[in-house]
Amino acid sequence: MVAAMKLLVIEDDREAAAYIAKGLAESGYVVDQAFEGRDGLFMASSGGYDALIVDRMLPGMDGLSLIAALRAAEVRTPVLILSALGAVDDRVKGLRAGSDDYLVKPFAFAELLARIEALLRRGPQLQATTKLKVGNLELDLLTRTVTRQGRAIDLLPREFSLLEFLMRHAGQVVTRTMLLESVWDYHFDPQTNVIDVHISRLRQKLDKGFAHPMLQTVRGAGYRLSGEQP
Repeated sequence: MVAAMKLLVIEDDREAAAYIAKGLAESGYVVDQAFEGRDGLFMASSGGYDALIVDRMLPGMDGLSLIAALRAAEVRTPVLILSALGAVDDRVKGLRAGSDDYLVKPFAFAELLARIEALLRRGPQLQATTKLKVGNLELDLLTRTVTRQGRAIDLLPREFSLLEFLMRHAGQVVTRTMLLESVWDYHFDPQTNVIDVHISRLRQKLDKGFAHPMLQTVRGAGYRLSGEQP
């Protein structure tokens, strides 16, 4: 016997959530519900769901931020956004945040069901990766925390994004152009020392008090994060 597909509905309007869940259950799906953004994020990040239905306007954490956090953690579960915001710009923002489809309220349940079926035909989801580790340095993409040898390191949002990129390319030389395009979204060199300033601050936070410096400058080439002892 084939196991039923499992869906998660993240919707703060409990009446609407109950309506959706009831219809999906009657169509043969197993359905869980969350009524707040952060609860939905942690449930979704646990894996085990074949698709997510996410309202855009949620308390605690809005739907776009929730989806972006999942995609940053490499959770690839298909996502359908539900929203009363139906302008082209709104739909584009939803898709760029990492959703796979966007359905405007009010909607016909038959269309919702058809869109879910289309998402599920994509195939099995990839295993979620929520933590990065290089040597004794760990970064948690869901809780947005960083520790080295068990000691918490407090980073600003841009520093966190910079470290995440370096950790994903650990051991490799990362150029200024790569950082500008991936962390700052600049597709040209603005002739600024923004990278130098952030690298300096990040190095101070990562390496202070440790015998082995992890963040290295490769003269004339860029930067490298290494967890290997010299």
